[in-house]
Amino acid sequence: MIDVATFGETMAALRADGPVRLGGTMRLSVAGAESNVAIGLARLGHRVRWTGLVGEDETGELVLRTLRAEGVDVTHARAVATGPTGLMLLEQRADELTRVIYHRAGSAGSHLSPADVLPALDPPPRLLHVTGITPALGPAPAAAVRAAVKCGARVTLDVNHRSRLWGRPEAAAALRPLVPHCAVVVASEDELDLVAPPGALTEEEQVAALLASGVTEVVVKRGAAGAATYTATESAHRPARRVRVADTVGAGDAFVAGYLSAVLDDLDLAARLDRAVTTAAFAVASPGDWEGLPARHELHLLDSLPGTTLR
Repeated sequence: MIDVATFGETMAALRADGPVRLGGTMRLSVAGAESNVAIGLARLGHRVRWTGLVGEDETGELVLRTLRAEGVDVTHARAVATGPTGLMLLEQRADELTRVIYHRAGSAGSHLSPADVLPALDPPPRLLHVTGITPALGPAPAAAVRAAVKCGARVTLDVNHRSRLWGRPEAAAALRPLVPHCAVVVASEDELDLVAPPGALTEEEQVAALLASGVTEVVVKRGAAGAATYTATESAHRPARRVRVADTVGAGDAFVAGYLSAVLDDLDLAARLDRAVTTAAFAVASPGDWEGLPARHELHLLDSLPGTTLR
């Protein structure tokens, strides 16, 4: 059985050290919220499947080759002629400030449909992970998400709002109907209103409303302040782990990978957050969306004193 199945758009990613408009050297990799989570889970020893469409181009080959190399099952992913592989440019604009520029309109990933996704969910995985990015890509990806959450798997949703893809009213209208199908909802403090009923105004009311709707766990990401998780009977809070910041892009996906890994391992709430903030810290301390994510045997490394050399 597949532990976690996920789907969405993975793009070629070009990283610049300074403003893109000035030119210079760029480093080529791949990135996508769902595939970042998939890689993180695979490194932690879980069986993970990613499904998506890439273009019939060299960057599409790079996406599939990278995921295969990281141990992610891409059996149901395909290269298609309907559009190119999406592209994202990342530029370092100031210390700890990165700007992302997307070229994904009309991309192969924007044509992802239920017919592409549902075969990958038969039989259902232990967990199905979806994000609020995929339904923002277009009508077909949105339909794929709506169909997938009914596959019979335990569903986790990371709100992951992207303001350059759609506005908050559109996001709320698409995401709120998904909530009754979700067991775990992950959101930043400023994203809870996109999934909670409009009458819930405070964070406490929003969490309570989500739990009352049938969600079993609500996880609130607080950035540098750490995170909290809530169920109907208990809660837990953890601060972020202190590391030198190299790149914050992908930290939220790393957090989700750690949290879902701990869910699969049936750890308690506090231990779930401990693993989540640890995997997020590895991401923050390393350049790239997923490159610095830890293997399971490396999770303890951040317990070493700063400046330690392991020989």
